[in-house]
Amino acid sequence: MNKVSKLLLLALKVYAFTWLLICLWFLVRAFTENLTISESYKQLIELLTYKQFVIFFHVLFLIIYFIVLIIYHFRNVYRNKNFKTMFKQVLFRFLSPILLLYFGINYLIDNNANDQYKYSWNTSYENTSKKATNHFKKDSKFRGMSVFGWHRSNDNDIDELVKNNIEWVAVIPFFYQKDEQTKLISTKKDLGVWTHRDSSFINTIEDLHNKGVHVMLKPHLWMSSGWRSDIDLESTREWDEWFNTYRNVMLHYATMAEATSTDLLCIGTELKTSIKQQPEQWKQLIKDIRAIYSGKLTYAANWYDEFEHVSFWDELDYIGIQAYFPLTNHKNPSLSEIELGWKAHKEVLKAFSKTHNKPILFTEIGYRSDAATTIKPWEWNSLGNLIINQRSTKAQQLAYEALFNSFWNESWFAGCFLWQWDTRINKQRSSESFDFSPKHKPAQNIMAKWYGNHNSLDE
Repeated sequence: MNKVSKLLLLALKVYAFTWLLICLWFLVRAFTENLTISESYKQLIELLTYKQFVIFFHVLFLIIYFIVLIIYHFRNVYRNKNFKTMFKQVLFRFLSPILLLYFGINYLIDNNANDQYKYSWNTSYENTSKKATNHFKKDSKFRGMSVFGWHRSNDNDIDELVKNNIEWVAVIPFFYQKDEQTKLISTKKDLGVWTHRDSSFINTIEDLHNKGVHVMLKPHLWMSSGWRSDIDLESTREWDEWFNTYRNVMLHYATMAEATSTDLLCIGTELKTSIKQQPEQWKQLIKDIRAIYSGKLTYAANWYDEFEHVSFWDELDYIGIQAYFPLTNHKNPSLSEIELGWKAHKEVLKAFSKTHNKPILFTEIGYRSDAATTIKPWEWNSLGNLIINQRSTKAQQLAYEALFNSFWNESWFAGCFLWQWDTRINKQRSSESFDFSPKHKPAQNIMAKWYGNHNSLDE
């Protein structure tokens, strides 16, 4: 067998091994994410039609193949020469560049993560009763949080939310379509027939209600590539086909919301092109949902070029906005600078609420814990951001304070759902993270203060 044939055979073996790893991973998911084995592998089969997943798989294959080739190369060096020669080549040609790159990147990240800010925690803001205080009943303000990482038993996690005066939780199921040109949503739902995953959400809602916490059910459309706000279909027929599948999913979750006495249902999130293309279909969907579900309704419109175009606000109970407004153009702003950044946005929102005679609810708002968080609040962290940006829990804290100072005492402002809280993150991980979560950071205590009604009117 010649050299080329050997390399091809090795590639086939590595290719098969890579598939085995993927299959094993989805088997593990079945036991760790409240899925049946059948559901997990159905998701794998569905992923095979997604370009992004196929690219990911082949990149993984090439990485593993490259590693195997390196191992084979150094094995041959050892056989044809000696151990000393092999060791030198491994050290200087392979390990040294990798270690230099690895430690260089880690040095930059660790240096940027060195947050020297000292905050004096005030435990008097916290609720130690293990039962939600239900200030909402008095002032109709949503003291909300988007929460992820639910388990079979959620009591301890909910106690931690309640301790920080969170009275509302957004429970967020995801459903899927491939990309912006996909004509049909992949996830199919049968009304009133619960999957294993549905049952986990129902269990979570019941656990929250048992602790006196209100729930907003907020299904999110997720795409493997592109953004749901930019769905781009070619004809009215294709748009109608897409909306029929969307309607099926939303009626499924409306049925779940009614069955669980969920307090608020969000009928969509950031679907700008559909909002503009299909106003009548959305109005009919609202009627269909109202026939099933007796609770309150909202829609989560993006802050940029969407909430102004929604034609059905009058049919809903709240104007929902994903409120990632840019507030400053520089890093490490002061509290007064952030509040000044809110001024123009606030006037627009106040007038908009008055026009529709509806309260405005921030269905999402949040800030990363880095120095640039108020410049483009909607951006997620990336490796590049970790390398060039400075961790700053103070900037996140000030952004929270500016939000509450600017809006909380406005009668037209219904409150907010902060983004986001992951029950799986411990204090050690939080001390190093640049992400949106306020958990174990000063912003958590600011949230507890305002959600607990220790606001500026009391000081």
